[in-house]
Amino acid sequence: MSTRIVVIGAGSAMFSLSLVRDFCLTPALAGSTVVFVDVDGDRLRAVHALCVRYAAEVGIPLRLEQTDDRRAALAGADFVINTALVAGHRRLQEGWAVARRHGYRFGGSLHVMHDEAFWINFHQFRLFDALARDVLDICPQAWFLLVANPVLAGTTWLGRTWPQLKVVGLCHGFSGVFHLAEALGLDRAGLHFEIPGVNHFVWLTRLTHQGRDVLPLIDEWIASEAAEFWTRCGPSDGLGPAPVDLYRRFGRFPIGDTATPGGGSWPPWYHWDEATERTWQEDPEAWWRDVYFGEAERTIGRIRALVEDPSARVTELIPPEKSGEVMVELIEAIACDAPRTLVGNVLNAEGFVAGIPRDFAVEVPVTADGRGVRGNATTPLPRAVLARLWRDRLAPVELELAAYAQGSRELLRQLILTDPFTRSLAQADALLEDVLALPGQEALREHYR
Repeated sequence: MSTRIVVIGAGSAMFSLSLVRDFCLTPALAGSTVVFVDVDGDRLRAVHALCVRYAAEVGIPLRLEQTDDRRAALAGADFVINTALVAGHRRLQEGWAVARRHGYRFGGSLHVMHDEAFWINFHQFRLFDALARDVLDICPQAWFLLVANPVLAGTTWLGRTWPQLKVVGLCHGFSGVFHLAEALGLDRAGLHFEIPGVNHFVWLTRLTHQGRDVLPLIDEWIASEAAEFWTRCGPSDGLGPAPVDLYRRFGRFPIGDTATPGGGSWPPWYHWDEATERTWQEDPEAWWRDVYFGEAERTIGRIRALVEDPSARVTELIPPEKSGEVMVELIEAIACDAPRTLVGNVLNAEGFVAGIPRDFAVEVPVTADGRGVRGNATTPLPRAVLARLWRDRLAPVELELAAYAQGSRELLRQLILTDPFTRSLAQADALLEDVLALPGQEALREHYR
């Protein structure tokens, strides 16, 4: 196999190791070239060395390269995976500290107290544009796999702005259906599902196991087992009291990040204050601290130990079992013309999700094979779900993209005003001005002059 895959932002050790693991467990891609690209030379060298060790331990022939020259890496690329976070976690947390001072809480929107905050997304959009230009100039037939957030806004922006670009957004949030299946006592073998919507806002419309409709089992589980499950699960669980309450209200179960901190802890009515959160067993502060940032810090520590001990086995940190991510499955399907249905984010060009504009990205089942990636039509969502999607996902993204395209500070202000924790124009203005004044945000200030 002569497939060439370029990974942008490969200095994220856990991501790169997980990706290489999946390549190693996909025999059809043996012999492929994986090129790691990152601007941080120290992290790049460490990640490359660990991945070389991993492939050697597993015994799969892969050609693993490293470079900080993005354009050189793209020459001859068949697939480009972007996992880069430009501004980094420190810039994210600096903005959160400002937002907290002005009365913002988790659960308001994706664009303030979330990792898709507007002061982070701005830098991501600039990178997306730069990568799109390079790919179309150097390897125009390559598939661009957008893994870095914001997947929803990014896939929408790229699809509209660069129509020649072969782009698909990928996110693992849909895998929350496996959490639900496990609670229902169903194994993954023979499980088929449909979870349409937009990234971080998807709803279960079809679930079968070995051909049998098992959606009625959800009601049985809620009636007989949910209460006991809640005594064992942690806060902000995808099957916790809040997601179950949403299911009762909307008639469809919210999957994955739809109602958890990973998707902005939507909706706000479970997060008005700490007392309300306790009632619903929600604690996004703890989730971000212990799960998101905490796990990252623990992983970095384990990786440092591996780097310092060449005799340690990398496969002990990352066992040779498939990760559940879809990047390598998608690459195999296209490169080897091995048709399969996966979950991806594409423009709603043929109305795959009824009621959403054709030039807006949707998360749907996609068919991938040697001809590329094509979205599939899905069961219509309830009107109440669509109404919240328009209000809480579509409208803010449209405002953000318009603000970015026009360099409009007023539209950025309008974006902040969509957050339910914005109570006045003065509050929105104060947040905006204080974020723009943060160190390291000079480009943001200049863009929104």
